[in-house]
Amino acid sequence: MINISAKLEEALNRTLIKVFPKENRSSKTASILKGSNLVPASKPEFGDFQINCALSLAKEIKQSPRVIAKQIADQLQNDNEFIKICNPPLIAGPGFINLSINSKTLISEIHFRLNDKRLGVPLKQFSRKKTGEGKINNRVIIDFSSPNIAKEMHVGHLRSTIIGDSLARVLEFCGYEVLRLNHVGDWGTQFGMLITHLKEVVPEALHTKDVVEISDLVNFYRKAKKRFDEDKTFQSKSRSEVVNLQAGDQDSLIAWQLLCNQSRKEFQKIYDRLDIKLTERGESFYNKFLVDVINDLKIKNLLINDQGAQCIFLNGLVGKDGKPQPIIIQKSDGGFNYATTDLAAIKYRLTPPPHGDGAFRLIYVTDAGQASHFYGVFQIAKLANWIPAHCQIEHVPFGLVQGEDGKKLKTRSGETIKLVDLLDEAIQRARKDLKDRLKNESRCENESFIDQVSNTVGIAAIKYADLSQNRVSNYQFSFDKMLSLQGNTAPYLLYALVRIAGISRKGGDLNKSCNNFQFNEPQEWILIRKILHFDSIVAEVEKELLPNRLCGYLFELSQIFNRFYDQVPILKASEPSRTSRLALCSITADTLKLGMSLLGIPTLERM
Repeated sequence: MINISAKLEEALNRTLIKVFPKENRSSKTASILKGSNLVPASKPEFGDFQINCALSLAKEIKQSPRVIAKQIADQLQNDNEFIKICNPPLIAGPGFINLSINSKTLISEIHFRLNDKRLGVPLKQFSRKKTGEGKINNRVIIDFSSPNIAKEMHVGHLRSTIIGDSLARVLEFCGYEVLRLNHVGDWGTQFGMLITHLKEVVPEALHTKDVVEISDLVNFYRKAKKRFDEDKTFQSKSRSEVVNLQAGDQDSLIAWQLLCNQSRKEFQKIYDRLDIKLTERGESFYNKFLVDVINDLKIKNLLINDQGAQCIFLNGLVGKDGKPQPIIIQKSDGGFNYATTDLAAIKYRLTPPPHGDGAFRLIYVTDAGQASHFYGVFQIAKLANWIPAHCQIEHVPFGLVQGEDGKKLKTRSGETIKLVDLLDEAIQRARKDLKDRLKNESRCENESFIDQVSNTVGIAAIKYADLSQNRVSNYQFSFDKMLSLQGNTAPYLLYALVRIAGISRKGGDLNKSCNNFQFNEPQEWILIRKILHFDSIVAEVEKELLPNRLCGYLFELSQIFNRFYDQVPILKASEPSRTSRLALCSITADTLKLGMSLLGIPTLERM
């Protein structure tokens, strides 16, 4: 109800100026009235909105909260815009003012949204004022997924990938230009190890395509690491190979590119299954900027030489021993750390084109365990004055995926679960559940239908089970719970859509327009009010970067629709109730589909 809320806020501000003229306000009164005094009602029985400032003002102006509330309520009823939107305000408790939107306004909003593909969500407008070399723009960079080359994606990559994707979808829908970056680990000491092993074990791979598959790469990594740990000669060769790679040796570059390409092919299979779109820009991209980072930090006197390493000591950053903990920017041997690469990335991403991305907001979606790392990197970027005043950078942390025993999710042998295996099992379980249900219902469906539904439900269940949790918390992974048709699950939401599609198949015209909506049942008004909150929920996710807010809303919408469906006749209702209720079915389906698409969750109309 963003549009309605804005109009009510304007009416309330006009009212407060008349009841409390600016020239008569104390500084404390002015401070209270300056804030947002209109809030959503805490419970449905209190209406749609509440005004609570009377309680805060009472002590300051030495009047009873109810007396103050009455003055505000009486003046609101003299505001022409207010009385067009709201029923008369009601004073409750010690001095709360409860507001209920009138039926005419609610019906008008339903009419509007039936013809609005954005369902009331405003498209952001951005200023183009000059700021230094460039312009303030609407570009946001979201750094997410970020697997390591020569390793398979595991369950730990799931959260970053789907949380980052859902945030990208929401911000894109709101009007931002989003650059989705996959900061893959494609550089560093491990490549010297891998290239040396590759040259010795499969030298023909340097000149023959597709000799090495991803499973080989994973085994290569393990064998190369074992050799590196145990064989000093191999260690020496690997370090030399790193130097060769950094110097641009042709064979080393070919081997490095082969490793990257083979990994990239397998990563893309996962991204395709999850419908994830990313622009790969690995650590190697920033190599050419690392020396500039060091030089800039030196010029600004931020670096301290500590036993040959170039470090920065930040206030409040201490180790387990309580001593100040350095952030190493350049190692004593001249090498660089992850912090250096991340600093180069921040600087490049915030630098205006043509020398950088020119973003105004950077979002990093990683596990909570990296919070300390990003705190340090962000503080250094601020000290170096690389973050313009109009820009912001933020870490979006998430918790662990746990098994039902509350421990970190692993295989029975103790290994990290491969993401591809997790997706396969979800689809297989969805397929079994579907076949069991078809058998119980004596329904006969072809294999194409079974494949489509199994894949859709399996992927939807995996995504929704994760996104419906507060990302900051750990969550317990359970196939049984996530595939259930009951509770806060993707199948439950999908079932609401299937019900609406069923109404259409039975002859209900969900596209029929009507200029004379009539709603008489309580369940109709409850559904209408929930539908109209969609825009404010999207705005919350845009601001707070918490996809679970949207999941919670869609679940509640599905619950309310199902009660409406069960309790109120639709196809058998007489006109104009029949068309009015079909319109509610139509806009409910549109809201569920749009909401789930913003989460990156696929939908279907039969299951």
